[in-house]
Amino acid sequence: MFPLGSPLLPHTPLALRIFEPRYLTMMGRLLDAEDPVFGVVLIERGHEAGGGDQRASIGTLARIVRVEVGAEDLHVLAVGGERATVDRWRDDDPHPVADVTPIPELDWDDALEPVRREAERVVRRVATLASTLGESQWDPNAAVSEDPVESSWQLAAMAPLGAYDQYRLLQATSAGGLLRSVIDLCLEEEPVLVARASDAREDDDD
Repeated sequence: MFPLGSPLLPHTPLALRIFEPRYLTMMGRLLDAEDPVFGVVLIERGHEAGGGDQRASIGTLARIVRVEVGAEDLHVLAVGGERATVDRWRDDDPHPVADVTPIPELDWDDALEPVRREAERVVRRVATLASTLGESQWDPNAAVSEDPVESSWQLAAMAPLGAYDQYRLLQATSAGGLLRSVIDLCLEEEPVLVARASDAREDDDD
């Protein structure tokens, strides 16, 4: 398991620079496995380095797709897959280890397609605004999957939201609920970004 300061949403990439000895050990073990998968959970309280953190109970299973070896670290690219519930944390070995139960993928109904299209319009608009402030981790013009469920998760990740809002999205129990929450959260964030962009322009004029 890899606790991080932000959640990993399904069907989205995760780039990691790994330097802590315990996680270097974990990656060494994973790379010896036939199917190198690890869990990512949000740290609700505490820090990524050093341990002693409080961790969320729902995370995402990530599959390693590329590893680059540095002098003292590893650069790992993984992709989020299915979500999972943490049933029990075991003793560190030396890295975090947990028993998890996978969560089934969200069901899709084609009647949701207008909602998905609206979510995409809103997310791209608000993400573009955030990018002008240097606050967007995703390219607001990035392509998304043709699969409706995968693209719904990718739009959720593209939305310029904080870690706890993204964790709320990770807990979605339906595709419709996920998309509507993405729209609502982005619309709440938009006027805040508009005000900050206006302040930035005024500062530039001064």
